[in-house]
Amino acid sequence: MTDGSELLEFLSIFMINARSMKNILITSAGRRVSLVRAFSRELKQYFENASVFTAELKPNISPACQVSDGFFELPRVTSKNYIEELLRLALKLEVGMLVPTIDTELAVLAENRALFSESGIEVVVSDLGFVNKCRDKRKIHGFFEEHNIPVPAAIDKHSPRFPLFVKPYDGSCSVDIYLIENEAQLSQEILSNERLLFMEAVDRKNYEEFTIDLYYNSQGQLRCVVPRKRLETRAGEVSKGLTVRNTTCDFVKQNLSLIPGARGCLTLQLFRRISSVAPEEPDFYGIEINPRFGGGYPLSYLAGANFPKWLIEEYFLDIAPTYFEDWEENLLMLRYDDEVLVHDYQD
Repeated sequence: MTDGSELLEFLSIFMINARSMKNILITSAGRRVSLVRAFSRELKQYFENASVFTAELKPNISPACQVSDGFFELPRVTSKNYIEELLRLALKLEVGMLVPTIDTELAVLAENRALFSESGIEVVVSDLGFVNKCRDKRKIHGFFEEHNIPVPAAIDKHSPRFPLFVKPYDGSCSVDIYLIENEAQLSQEILSNERLLFMEAVDRKNYEEFTIDLYYNSQGQLRCVVPRKRLETRAGEVSKGLTVRNTTCDFVKQNLSLIPGARGCLTLQLFRRISSVAPEEPDFYGIEINPRFGGGYPLSYLAGANFPKWLIEEYFLDIAPTYFEDWEENLLMLRYDDEVLVHDYQD
């Protein structure tokens, strides 16, 4: 660890070469093998000798780190020296683009985005104000309503009607979510948890669930919409999905064509009413937005929605992306477990 003056000296050395830095660093890479490979494939189309690096708290046991061009250890994002260590690593590796992948990174990186930008590093993260809305489901519901997207009605937990759905306002990975079908299931533990939101349950007989991959350019303008029908999930992440071209595309384009401060990949969760079923109910319900690459994005990539390529073109080559909708529809993704072997591993 160095003091502030040493860090400034370190920065000045690398600022000379800042504009030539074309390597990419994916943080908290975890199991995102497909995402790392996609970025590597697209980056080398333009910069043959450039590298895609990964960083993790425990990179030795991260599958994605094993398939990258090099991996590095970082402290927890909550550590007071996280930003300093991340910036130092990015400059040492001549990184020109940093891609975060988990919710807990987003706010701290958005808050420090200008610091990285001054050093020639583009952090692909939305502005802090929008990130904070996405991280708080109470605020994102308000955002949806401002953009003419209905949300499930809030329910008074002291006078409930069933069935109802319960989830944390700041949760992720489907942790602490409950479908409550009767009063017996509404425990005191659930009632006393101040982090939980109570809302009407969307009838799965009348609605189908979509995760929608969205690409926003540096001006917050929508450039791609790919609805992925969630056929099956595991630990909150899609395991079976299908690209579907339907009214969802036009609905999103109409209501979310511009989001000031949005940047790069956003994943939007919507429920879409099945045609002719329950006509008195809204056509769509907005659920949440994750302002990052979602775990199911590889399906959109393989369907032709090449977000890594567009990021490289936009931020490395100053090529503005145009609206793209020529992705493959009815492409089915069936995910499965695979192995990454590390020989002579030392703990």
